[in-house]
Amino acid sequence: MTTSDLPPYPPIDPTTFDLIIIGTGLPASLISAASSAAGKSVLHLDPNPFYGSLFSSLSVPDLSSFLNSHSAPLSNTHDENLTLTTRPLFSDVEISNFAPEILDQHLRKFNLDLSGPRVLFCADKSIDLMLKSGASQYVEFKSVGASFVGDGDGKLWSVPDARAAIFKDKTLSLLEKNQLMRFFKLVQGHLSNNESEESEKGAKISTEDLESLFVDFLTKMKLPPKIKSIILYAIAMADYDQENMEVRKGLLKTKDGIERLALYIASVGRFQNALGALIYPIYGQGELAQAFCRRAAVKGCLYVLRMPVISLLKDEDSGSYKGVRLASGQDIFSQKLVLDPSFTVPGSLASAPCEQTQDSFQVLSLIDDKVKVARGICITKSSLKPDISNCLVFFPPRSLFPEQVTSIRVLQLSSNLAVCPSGMFVLYFSALCDEVNQGKKLLHAALNALLKLLVSGNAENSSTVQSEDTEHVEPTLLWSALYIQELTKGQFESVSSTPMPDGNLNYNDLLDASEKLFQNMYPNEEFFPETSEPENSEEDAGLTLEI
Repeated sequence: MTTSDLPPYPPIDPTTFDLIIIGTGLPASLISAASSAAGKSVLHLDPNPFYGSLFSSLSVPDLSSFLNSHSAPLSNTHDENLTLTTRPLFSDVEISNFAPEILDQHLRKFNLDLSGPRVLFCADKSIDLMLKSGASQYVEFKSVGASFVGDGDGKLWSVPDARAAIFKDKTLSLLEKNQLMRFFKLVQGHLSNNESEESEKGAKISTEDLESLFVDFLTKMKLPPKIKSIILYAIAMADYDQENMEVRKGLLKTKDGIERLALYIASVGRFQNALGALIYPIYGQGELAQAFCRRAAVKGCLYVLRMPVISLLKDEDSGSYKGVRLASGQDIFSQKLVLDPSFTVPGSLASAPCEQTQDSFQVLSLIDDKVKVARGICITKSSLKPDISNCLVFFPPRSLFPEQVTSIRVLQLSSNLAVCPSGMFVLYFSALCDEVNQGKKLLHAALNALLKLLVSGNAENSSTVQSEDTEHVEPTLLWSALYIQELTKGQFESVSSTPMPDGNLNYNDLLDASEKLFQNMYPNEEFFPETSEPENSEEDAGLTLEI
């Protein structure tokens, strides 16, 4: 965007702030809201005409444009030591419109998540923070009512989330139901034992078992492969193959697996209108960043969209950061700066001393430098499973092809979440990968598996799956986008940067990284101070959840 493309903004006043933030992604919006709540003066800028940055929900044309524009490096033509340069965030972008005669009239009626699939557990940190900060009043949610585990043959097995669901599940045998019930009873007894001295004697899991691998503990419990797969990949949501010792990545210990099960169990039934453990924001995940931006604005944060920053200003004596130069030509000054991860820090500032800590460079997340996220989006005319509007599907490692070492997660959303026109569905799917070719193979395998489900669903679960030839699937699959997203770590230095969207379904790690960045900047301030409102079950009424 050039200066001539910008609207005639009046000069920003004042010209000095405690903090300038560039980019309105969710981590940046959290920091903006927390800093404003702590009494800091904040200027929050975004070169885009919309909120959310990499966490936004966009129309089909806007999402396509964003992916293509961020798949190649761009830079300004100013002093190379001070100019802000964007880094390529996406690669191997494949966008296909299979039915333009159907889709073209609806292109701007979609709210597509740039970093899907994403959901929120009813009991996770994100919900607690939204309630605590007051951001929950700006977002409405609906339940993701069902979860399934799938394979490459077009079969789905339900993921039971409560005792009643286990007994009603027709995909589990009586023996499997009893085994799953005994396991959940053991877990709940262990969790109760940690909270109360009156819990059932002998229910507590031993320290030795807690330190063992979770998959070994499940084997010790004599759980069959199908039940182990459901627990590992659809409830504990492990990323990598837990039974392939050659992979040696992301292996869960039993204590970590139990913590994830505890979150799942606590989420079921927390909200009266929630059908299960998971919910999703109406109008898309971009609403979450906007909610925290609105909360920041209430506390005095100043927002300016469509305003690129062309360069950073450097103090000539110390060589450290002192402000930014806007595309409008105005110079704005601040003590601290937080950047969207799409920007690279100019080299002359990256090594400048930081007064806040002795260790001036800190990584705020534990992302492996080599890991990427393969993401896909599909627009379809039918559901993966008849009569199911919103659901999750998990393809465990080795379920689609022998070399598949990561779990593939799929989220289906319908028009009742205001993300697409009536009669259509949006599918998000993602998987971690080490390199591009592996990611593309995962995406295409997932797409083929989804097409089988769509075709078999249209045939009313016929045992004969139709051909995958394009002419058979075009009426069902209307549009798709496949792309590989880079992962960058949030950094705290003289100039800080927020992390990229990670490969998780929830936001907990991103929230932790955002809180850590805030605490590094303002070690004497609380990340969203407690309000005078009592913390009890009535507080949950602050979350709007539609049936």
